[in-house]
Amino acid sequence: MLGAMSALATASVFLDLLARDAAAIEYDGPIVAARVGGASAEELAELEAAKRVALQVRATLARSRRREAELVALFETAGDLAALRDLDAVLKAIVSRAHTLIGADVTYLTLDDPEHADTYMRVTHGSVSARFQSLRLPMGAGLGGLVAQTAKPYATSDYPQDARFRHTTEIDDAVGEEGLIAILGVPLTLGSHVIGVLFAANRTARPFARHEITLLSSLAAHAAVAIDGARLLQATRDALSELRAANELVRAHSESVERAAAVHDKLADLVLRGGDVEGIAAAVAEALGGGLVVVDADGAMTAVASHPPDHTSRADLDLRSKEIGDLIALSAATGHAVRSGDLVVAAVAAAAEPLGALILRAPETFGDADQRILERAALVVALHLLMRRSEAEAAERLGGDLLDDLLAVPVRHTSTLAERARRVGVDLERPHIVVAADASPADRPRVHFAASRLAGAEGGLAGSYEGRIVLLLPGDDPSATARRVLAGLRGGLAQPLTVGAGGPKAGVAAFADAHAEAVRCLSALHALGRGGSAAAPSDLGFLALVLGGGDPGDVVRRALGPLIDYDAKRGTDLLGTVERYFAAGRSLGRTGEALHIHVNTVTQRLERTARLLGSDWQEPGRSLEIQLALQIRRVMGL
Repeated sequence: MLGAMSALATASVFLDLLARDAAAIEYDGPIVAARVGGASAEELAELEAAKRVALQVRATLARSRRREAELVALFETAGDLAALRDLDAVLKAIVSRAHTLIGADVTYLTLDDPEHADTYMRVTHGSVSARFQSLRLPMGAGLGGLVAQTAKPYATSDYPQDARFRHTTEIDDAVGEEGLIAILGVPLTLGSHVIGVLFAANRTARPFARHEITLLSSLAAHAAVAIDGARLLQATRDALSELRAANELVRAHSESVERAAAVHDKLADLVLRGGDVEGIAAAVAEALGGGLVVVDADGAMTAVASHPPDHTSRADLDLRSKEIGDLIALSAATGHAVRSGDLVVAAVAAAAEPLGALILRAPETFGDADQRILERAALVVALHLLMRRSEAEAAERLGGDLLDDLLAVPVRHTSTLAERARRVGVDLERPHIVVAADASPADRPRVHFAASRLAGAEGGLAGSYEGRIVLLLPGDDPSATARRVLAGLRGGLAQPLTVGAGGPKAGVAAFADAHAEAVRCLSALHALGRGGSAAAPSDLGFLALVLGGGDPGDVVRRALGPLIDYDAKRGTDLLGTVERYFAAGRSLGRTGEALHIHVNTVTQRLERTARLLGSDWQEPGRSLEIQLALQIRRVMGL
């Protein structure tokens, strides 16, 4: 009975120690007390056996608690991975848990850097050395290098003295500064590839137990999963970001394409409906904003548009003419619009032929899509100019052929000329002026083009005839017409342009005579040394007939025609009276004596002459013309 009670008491003592989680040394207390109390050897042996069982139970409980803590740590780590938001936070938690569970002084994690072919310190816990925290390890160097190279765990109780590892001064100095002695490293692997190493280290020499290696390996596996997951997540984020950027790019490109297409449709519609360059410029300025100037191949401004209105002007362009010229040349060479500051220039060309340029004072928002619109607008302007040129050339061919037939002597096909003229918008029944211009061979193409534009604008005809540029223009003032034509054609020429005009005339059979008058005026201007000027017969008077190399009969007819016709019709002798009058020094008495008529008769005849020739017929210039005509008539027997 006493033995049974003693056994119960002994078990109670050790159970109490187990319950209190007493230190292992406390389990010797009951044995010492029994030995002091005089317990028998049998009782002491029984107590020793109970102590051993209690210590085994204590060790089992400790392992269970440790395993529970490890499982909790792994479970918490798995939870962190499931809620992964920040890779740094997860890695720091893993290193911190390793520090707690293994009881190491320092835990840390390194990752491979393929770009630099080494590894670098990623996370540390318990470290006090800045040098150690920024350490980079060459591949294969140190304990970590061997772990990364072999993909196996390695541990040492005394790293500084362990010859298994390739020591380097940099690593040993950093480890020495941190004071580390015992180090355990396990690989972080993804598949068969090592991406880093997880370490536990102590500042005293001690071996690492198998379960510590296993625990650290488990944490390393979680760390590898975290890193891989973070990389995948980042890759997904990057892909989504790229997808969003690509989608935005596609959307922006689609919008720019739709906008460019809308502008192109508008411009094409303008051209097809017969719009002009001004309309095209206005549409482009509205689409792009800013001020747009269109210039021709000579740099002359042909259209200006602005949206909103600004102050783009010829003066603005003149101040930057050198810069603009260089930009036009560069644009023509590259085939694209070019920009300098606030100016964007797109050359207008057909094949290698320059036709002009679009000069845009661009807003700050001007971008690539706007540049494509400007380039497309330059193509539309080129198309418009080519179409207008083709129309002008076709009209010029028709008008040139018609003009040839109108000026020919004798006039042919008179029955169809009026109808042909109506087809090209010319009414030959209206008074017209014939203008002839002498241009140098080098200037003739330019003058011809300008003449065609002028004739088209005024509803007339233009062409080349007998080596000269000839225009047939509606009007009744040959002098004013000659001056207007000279002003419109002489711009940009290498040599002076001389212009003569004849007319006005109406009817298909009358324009050859008007052309002859214009040619005589040209000849007279050259004979007088007045090249580069313009004149009509009324500006030169009798000189136009004499110096122009006209037909003597025409000279006589121009000066005396009304008198000749009157005498022929009525059988009078007004011509003889005028001739005797000038021969008598304009004396009425002597004239009457020479003709054997009364002075009153002489007076009546001279009054009739004034009505036929004009009241100025006795003015010095006019009277000279009449006297010269009388002499030509007498000498040549006309």
